[in-house]
Amino acid sequence: MANTGEQSWQRVPIDPQSVDAPLSRAAVFLVVTVGETPEALATVKDVLGGITDQVKTVGFRDLDARLSCNVGIGATLWPRLTDTPLPRELHPFREIAGSVHTAVSTPGDLLFHIRAERSDFTFELERQLLDALGDAVEVVDEVVGFRYFDARDLLGFVDGTANPAGGDMSQAAIVGDEDPEHAGGSYVVVQKYLHDLGSWKRLPVPSQEGVIGRTKVENIELDDAEHGQKSHKTLATIVDEAGVEHDILRDNMPFGRPGHGEFGTYFIGYSRALWVIERMLERMFVGDPEGSYDRILDFSTAATGTTFFAPTRGFLESLGG
Repeated sequence: MANTGEQSWQRVPIDPQSVDAPLSRAAVFLVVTVGETPEALATVKDVLGGITDQVKTVGFRDLDARLSCNVGIGATLWPRLTDTPLPRELHPFREIAGSVHTAVSTPGDLLFHIRAERSDFTFELERQLLDALGDAVEVVDEVVGFRYFDARDLLGFVDGTANPAGGDMSQAAIVGDEDPEHAGGSYVVVQKYLHDLGSWKRLPVPSQEGVIGRTKVENIELDDAEHGQKSHKTLATIVDEAGVEHDILRDNMPFGRPGHGEFGTYFIGYSRALWVIERMLERMFVGDPEGSYDRILDFSTAATGTTFFAPTRGFLESLGG
């Protein structure tokens, strides 16, 4: 399961989607299921095949808005779309049941991860996509995210600090020649977390910092606990049997509706290897050691959980014939 190395990734000619797009001010996370009819499948193929042009059609109005859209395909839909074998690790999200908290598995055939510096651009692209898809799909989850101050989550902590950058990003998030048919793609896991902000705010700041593993104001990393309860930061750090640390690329966004008492974080992780995210979630929900789960889960409940594969742009274009 160890990473195959940077050189193997660099040897592969790839055309990845906008996985490496910078953190945006606005985002839409749209998860849909696809109807069973041949007509529904044909419509979906046509829309996916033309999505690069669709992004250009909306985005040309203001190039500084940096509109992008990544498409993820679920394991159940994949064989309906193409004869190309499934990516090596792709399978539906597997529920992870710990002693107290559960990472639930929820439906989803397609993920549209829309990002821009302007929320009107994300809105317009989503509107046009859903108009084009029509009754071929059913929306099962829709979350509108926003950047909160200096990239903080609604718990008040900076999110995504440990993200890889530059060449390290590609090494962490983009499949290489270990799976040559799918080189340039990326595994994607999404979860919608709902926060109990009232309980969280009653927790003293030093205790909050112990849960997260960083200081709240300065965002300084705290030392790992040598014994006892591990922090979220430590549990989310994955090291394989050879001692190699494996990163993922997070593009989490806060969301909320104060009038409905809804506050949350939409987790989205891109990874070269699905097992890395799965091991991270297992450490969070089951614990390390078992039973010593991530204490952030006492305040944040996973309401969804779905796995996708984001293939290359060329793959998507080929679906449209």
